[in-house]
Amino acid sequence: MHSLLLYFDDERDAALRLAEACGLPAAMVERHRFPDDELRLRLPLAEGETLAEQLVLYRGLDHPNEKLVELLLVAGEARRLGAKRLILVAPYLAYMRQDIAFNPGEVVSQRVIGRLLANQFDGLITVDPHLHRVATLPEAVPLADAVTLCAAPALARLIAARHPDALLLGPDAEARQWIEAAAAQHGFEHGVCSKVRHGDHQVDIELPALAFSGRHVVLLDDVASSGHTLAQAAKKLLAAGAASVDVAVTHALFAGDALEVIRAAGVGEIWSTDCIVHPSNAVRMAPHLAEALRPLLR
Repeated sequence: MHSLLLYFDDERDAALRLAEACGLPAAMVERHRFPDDELRLRLPLAEGETLAEQLVLYRGLDHPNEKLVELLLVAGEARRLGAKRLILVAPYLAYMRQDIAFNPGEVVSQRVIGRLLANQFDGLITVDPHLHRVATLPEAVPLADAVTLCAAPALARLIAARHPDALLLGPDAEARQWIEAAAAQHGFEHGVCSKVRHGDHQVDIELPALAFSGRHVVLLDDVASSGHTLAQAAKKLLAAGAASVDVAVTHALFAGDALEVIRAAGVGEIWSTDCIVHPSNAVRMAPHLAEALRPLLR
């Protein structure tokens, strides 16, 4: 089955690294925005050509509301043009946090988006999806070929190269799975903080009972969004005598003034994977994505 990897211009470099790692030809989806904010998309198809039967679509879902529309448009047209198999590589997968209704009538976004993606694609690969009460990705996105990768070991290798004696710390209990995966890679001492959230921008952090004086601490998490949780943890660590506090995250969302908030708290280095394109990108995920993608290709 002939295969082609499709990408958008804003993710060109990461997509091409994946295409090269898998030995796939790659082409860009053309995108034009009309004055009314509607999109015109064009698949890479010349007059008289036929579309590849198997398409790998590389699209991270940060800024998801627009990108989900792109996926619907591309997937629908690709099927019409003869694509038999569609695989989505979405290094960042949005709308996974809302997995339960806390109030009557509240939309369980994970369930809605999961079914939408399952209806459009035959396979999905993502990295560190933010799952709470749902244990596995196929529960959220009901596909037989729904694959989750963990970036913590790759981030751990970077941390080990910078601070071999680092103390790894999760900013909250939800980070425990990534902290333990990273710590297992290099035997780092590690722990997790306790967090009470009072809103999108207000959190209380309690440090674990560890010795921080003189230590190089790295705060490790799956995602950095507002930055307030990381900032509060960094302030407390420095007040407890930490020699330095750095941050390593899988997904560099850094919404609004998040970077300024984290820097103002005394954080030194900020490292992220290229799951979301950002100046802090220090770990490339293409080799790991390629390893997961090859078994899905037919």
